[in-house]
Amino acid sequence: MVEPIRLAMVAGVALVVSLAGSGMLVRVLRFFRVEDVPNDRSSHVASMPRGGGLAVLGAVLIAWTAGIPITGEDTVFHPLILGGTLLLVLVSLLDDVFGLPAFPRLIAQMIAVVPGILLLQVSGGLFEGVVSWQADLALTALVWLWFINLYNFMDGIDGLAAVETVSLGIGLAGMAALGLVVPGVLDPAVALAAAALGFLVLNWQPARIFLGDVGSIPLGYLLGWLLIQLGSDDFAGSSGWAAALILPGYFLADATITLVRRALRGRNVMQAHREHFYQRALDLGRSHATVCRRVILANAALVLVSWCLPVLRPEVAIAMAALIVTATLGWMIVPGNGGRRSDGR
Repeated sequence: MVEPIRLAMVAGVALVVSLAGSGMLVRVLRFFRVEDVPNDRSSHVASMPRGGGLAVLGAVLIAWTAGIPITGEDTVFHPLILGGTLLLVLVSLLDDVFGLPAFPRLIAQMIAVVPGILLLQVSGGLFEGVVSWQADLALTALVWLWFINLYNFMDGIDGLAAVETVSLGIGLAGMAALGLVVPGVLDPAVALAAAALGFLVLNWQPARIFLGDVGSIPLGYLLGWLLIQLGSDDFAGSSGWAAALILPGYFLADATITLVRRALRGRNVMQAHREHFYQRALDLGRSHATVCRRVILANAALVLVSWCLPVLRPEVAIAMAALIVTATLGWMIVPGNGGRRSDGR
């Protein structure tokens, strides 16, 4: 049963702590010169404090603690997942401040993912029934690692990662409230959406602060975990895997298609670049805010499609989502009247 008072408390705490914390971090990060300095691949023109994810993740964890009783039976909010989150916050903060090679960052992500995969041994992962349980867990781990990194890749313009986090949080919370996924997803989804919304106030174009890796990496980890909970659970006569694919459809498509295109051209897929669809939209003259508004529109449609899965065949819902995502990606790369560009970032 949905408890409105508790949910309001979780959302309120996350929103206020994130907004207040982000405002404080603007000054603190500038004082310690933890800043993102623009280069030829950047989408901003001035140095900007990075590390706002500390406020977002702090708000999420405080809201969870305030509103959710931790039990041994709750695999959604499990101490091991909390530990993995804190590990990624620490390593990513070190990366934001000092810069770390890719290898130790990847090792930290693998360590963080392992406990979650172990928790899935009983229920199975994303590919249950298609492959053996060992292959299922291994493939689920790879998908989770990719999602963590794509979230980082997609945090490239003002507001985009925050908008995606709000959208995914609302989508997952709605599915849990409607009884379409395990109830344990509801509270963390609400906390994530509210915390991202608080941060978005200062991250919308022109941004005053960036998430940094300390924000994008742990957010990808937590949202990936919630989507795995959804994807490995059957609901309302349909398949959770379809909803887990549909909800983050735009982020998945933009990051994955870009990676494949670079690999096919023999480019270094780990090297920074400006080839994502959202970056190409900027190059065509569209502003950060204009791109984010289009993503909000697409995400709203994807959320509605996922909520309709109990009455839609999964393949029909996925086809609808594919049309939505294709239209969004096409808009980003086709020249047109995208509005005057404003490089507030």
